[in-house]
Amino acid sequence: MPSIDDEISRRRTFAIISHPDAGKTTLTEKLLLFGGAIHIAGAVKSNKIKKTATSDWMEIEKQRGISVATSVMGFNYGDYKINILDTPGHQDFAEDTYRTLTAVDSVIIVVDVAKGVEQQTRKLMEVCRMRNTPVIIFVNKLDREGRDPFEILDELEAELKVNVRPLSWPINIGAKFKGVYNIYENTLDLFTPDKQKVSERVEIDNVNDERIDAAVGAQDASKLREDLELIEGVYPEFEVADYLAGKVAPVFFGSALNTFGVKELLDCFVEIAPSPRPIVAEEREIRPEEPGFSGFVFKIHANMDPNHRSCIAFVKICSGKFERNAPYKHIRSGKVMKFAAPTAFMAQKKSIVDEAYPGDIVGIPDTGNFKIGDTITSGETLHFKGLPSFSPEMFKYIENADPMKSKQLEKGLQQLMDEGVAQLFVNQFNGRKIVGTVGQLQFEVIQYRLLHEYGAQCRWEPLSLYKACWVTSDDADALAAFKKRKHQFMAVDREGRDVFLADSSYVLQMAQADFPKISFYFSSEF
Repeated sequence: MPSIDDEISRRRTFAIISHPDAGKTTLTEKLLLFGGAIHIAGAVKSNKIKKTATSDWMEIEKQRGISVATSVMGFNYGDYKINILDTPGHQDFAEDTYRTLTAVDSVIIVVDVAKGVEQQTRKLMEVCRMRNTPVIIFVNKLDREGRDPFEILDELEAELKVNVRPLSWPINIGAKFKGVYNIYENTLDLFTPDKQKVSERVEIDNVNDERIDAAVGAQDASKLREDLELIEGVYPEFEVADYLAGKVAPVFFGSALNTFGVKELLDCFVEIAPSPRPIVAEEREIRPEEPGFSGFVFKIHANMDPNHRSCIAFVKICSGKFERNAPYKHIRSGKVMKFAAPTAFMAQKKSIVDEAYPGDIVGIPDTGNFKIGDTITSGETLHFKGLPSFSPEMFKYIENADPMKSKQLEKGLQQLMDEGVAQLFVNQFNGRKIVGTVGQLQFEVIQYRLLHEYGAQCRWEPLSLYKACWVTSDDADALAAFKKRKHQFMAVDREGRDVFLADSSYVLQMAQADFPKISFYFSSEF
């Protein structure tokens, strides 16, 4: 029977993040291919292949070709248990991605060789830096024309503010792309464009081996040797400790679409990436090997199965062993709960689990008990922090377009807001409901999902606001005076907290100046 320490040391829980279109979903799929979790690549894009698991499965994602919800997938690879969280790259869904980063121990960033580092990637890297999360970079699409690899490395260092160290190196790119030399293991992989199977590997002793010349030609072989000499001269020796501390990001090159360079990435990743780490709660630091169970909800997803109107709360296990039907305490409500049907995910396919260990992500059927950030433990009172909602930047009134379906609209809105897709405020002056989001695309997603998953029709009405911010005060009279003066601009959020709706930055600055006893917050953690 393996001990809890053995189970923890074989876990690798990580997120894949990138700008839209850099090839993140394709890379996820190829990792699943190596883990034997799916059998045909290309299952995300092709309609013919319905029998395979894929990570983009919500209807709107298939239509738009983008990932809008974080998917969780687990599989075994050799002795390791790997949990991948595939995140939306589209910036309108950044908040979902920020929250996902609280539930992982390391990150793989995918960068397009032609486009380089894009703005969204920079923002996500800031979150990783804040938390010292170890990062590996995969430079993708080498079978297409792109930029010089050294140029890409310089840009990664400048833009992501992290030291890099290449652990594999391409031989040409674009039409002349011949393969990748694996610096980490001293092997040469030759490129044959094939989306289904893995290309051929030449076993060599070192970079001066004549078999390289035979495989790629004398000219490319000598350029490869020059490049590698330059790399050894410019970049310090790779140290795993620096990677684990978040100081150095190893870089791999390849083409995910052609299943090329992915295995090198995966083999090195399982060897060097961290197993679950201690997590700091408000009360104390929690170590994964502690006997007591603890975990937190980092995401809630409605309608995993369109035939059953159910929500699922995703729980990241932080310490101890999670067991089915064991009594656990829900800290916010103080209730003791038992979970009869906890599930583990393989994209959309889920199976009931009897036990799970730190690093694993478990789905718990939710009938409205959970909120994002909730803690569950085997008894101790703990609060995990770092799961904020940010102040939204776009606002619209939501109106019911079909009076016969008001119940469906209510329920749909409630469940979608639980997911953290957007935030709902009720204007205290006219009682109208306001939906606030980070990006325009979310309004489309909400409207689409309300119609297709709940049978409710909504319409949006324009509302011009600058910011919604939470307001509190230790002085009850000051708060009352503020609310009276600003009564047309006051709303409450779903927790019943006061929210001030400022229609311009000038109005907000004046309010802050005129009411010194009021505190204004732009994130829901205060």
